[in-house]
Amino acid sequence: MALTKLTFKPGINKDKTNYSQEGGWYDGDKIRFRQGFPEKIGGWEVQNFTQYQGSARSLFSYSTLTGDDIFGIGTNLKMYILAGTSIYDITPIRATFTSVTSPSTTNCIATTNTSNVVTINLAGHGGIDGDFVTISGAAAVGGIPAGELNAEHIITYITANSFSITVSTNASSTVAAGGGTGITVALQWNIGFPVATLGYGWGTGGWSRSTWGSGSTVPIFFNPVLEYQENYNNDLIFNRRDSYIYYWVYNSTFNNRAVLLSSIGGAVAVPQQVTLILFAPSGHLFAMGCTNYNAAASSPDYLGSYDPLLIRWSNVDADIGPEPEKWQPTPTNSAGFLRLKSGSEIIAATNTRQETLVWTDYSLTSIQFLGTSEVFGLQELSNSISIMGPNVVAEANNLVFWMGNDKFFVYSGRVDTLPTTLKRYVFDNINRNQRQLFFAGTNREFNEIIWFYVSESSPDIDRYVIYNYQEQIWYYGNLSRTAWIDADISAFSTALDSGYVYSHEKGNDDGQPLGEPPVAIESYIQSADMDIEDGNQFMLTKRIIPDVDFTDSDINNTVTGAVLDPQVAITVGVRNFPGATVSTTDVAGASLERDIVTATDPATSTALIDQYTNQVYIRARGRQMNFKIASDGIGVQWQLGTPRIDARPSGRRG
Repeated sequence: MALTKLTFKPGINKDKTNYSQEGGWYDGDKIRFRQGFPEKIGGWEVQNFTQYQGSARSLFSYSTLTGDDIFGIGTNLKMYILAGTSIYDITPIRATFTSVTSPSTTNCIATTNTSNVVTINLAGHGGIDGDFVTISGAAAVGGIPAGELNAEHIITYITANSFSITVSTNASSTVAAGGGTGITVALQWNIGFPVATLGYGWGTGGWSRSTWGSGSTVPIFFNPVLEYQENYNNDLIFNRRDSYIYYWVYNSTFNNRAVLLSSIGGAVAVPQQVTLILFAPSGHLFAMGCTNYNAAASSPDYLGSYDPLLIRWSNVDADIGPEPEKWQPTPTNSAGFLRLKSGSEIIAATNTRQETLVWTDYSLTSIQFLGTSEVFGLQELSNSISIMGPNVVAEANNLVFWMGNDKFFVYSGRVDTLPTTLKRYVFDNINRNQRQLFFAGTNREFNEIIWFYVSESSPDIDRYVIYNYQEQIWYYGNLSRTAWIDADISAFSTALDSGYVYSHEKGNDDGQPLGEPPVAIESYIQSADMDIEDGNQFMLTKRIIPDVDFTDSDINNTVTGAVLDPQVAITVGVRNFPGATVSTTDVAGASLERDIVTATDPATSTALIDQYTNQVYIRARGRQMNFKIASDGIGVQWQLGTPRIDARPSGRRG
């Protein structure tokens, strides 16, 4: 019998049954399509020597005029700068206390004999469990060396007037008040939650619901910490969602911390409790969802009430340019404000080539620069959309894509639903409680929009789904990442997870922390079931002529120096009916001298393929078959072409 080519439609479709998707792909992990053919995705390598602390949900990059490539990393604990392979802590200081402040730090340190827990007595410190504090200028207390006290610590809340820290040395005596008169206590911003957290706290239930102090029977959600970053000249501007705007001044030694934007010289009427910040293409800094400007309030804050639909912007001077610290509207500047008409709160915003788009919980609005005394104008584009979370928007190829509550959308000048072949796969197995963690990114080298999200049984991001906008196809996989930016100042896409910064599409393997050997990436794609001939009779699959390209595989192991032979496993699975199970028995090089099929013949045959394999002999018998290619070796990179199979009638008709 003549050889039959195996050709498949590109993309993965899980919205049809396996059998009805005949001629297409039905399952896979860590693959993509190039010109319609599947291949293993590229690997990744760790970029930083020292881990950052916390769960990072914000990643931003820019280059300074002096040639430094800067990556801003925002976590629920701290704010960092990555330059080269080094991480620098620029976390803002929330409050600083000294001997001349009120309260005073003079002799504020207390120790207990034989204990390494040290108490800091400081009324109104404002700290919470897990906050970071830096102590300096303290003398030794109770046998604990000054060097252990004068360092960064994590605090444990005791009362509003005291907190504790833990050092290495146990105290040799009990001291109620010590440390001297030169102590400085610098408390960093309050930490936040890494993920959305359920709470049943005191006072969250109805009045007189039960006994005094009872927790609620209905949980409330504490939102995870999210940051939004922009750069101005060489400097970094950022805010925490629903909090203040901060400013970090570039310095080539990276030894300075960010400060409140309102503390910059000349700052006036800077918004507070800001949902998110975004620079407009015109140079105005937007505060989306923020406090009002109140002309009757005290200078220089002019602080009004919070409005979740209010948009304010800073001044742009005709001669100086953007002035992101000046927000007071006057007849002689361009600072101002507008309010959205639809929705209950601003969720997300992004810039396109000609406009700024703003999402509320059910509307999409365009902000356009007018260049008149009104500065900006609003146009509502839709009031019948949804959006899954604050970071699920991505722009590519002059199109804006986002994940809705139960579908995907695209904006091309008008709002449309984006057709998908993975709607049920994604939205029927999704943890909506963690929707604020979901985020979108682009990989323009491969024409991809990628959404990372949390599956139903997971507490944090564990899956991704990709839309290839050039080929208009979908595919998916399993991967834990918490933030992502496309290749820009770096030659590679950059992602964050578990304290590490990863350069993606670099190498072929799962790069481990520096100094540790890489781990193989397990990758596969499997077709839907297809009829052998027309499915009317049993067929015996005897031989495969593979078509696999290993061009970009690593030939030498960079750790051991050994010569590698990159391989993939090709599996042909057969069954008699769509609902039947498929055996997992593996056979390679089975004898084909006979055509009589016995009850012991396997339903699945697997063979290893390398770059020198011309053909492989297998034995698999059934009415339907599927095809799978997989790899789990170090250094392997593959692309599937058009394999051929040799099958002949065998046994009774269906």
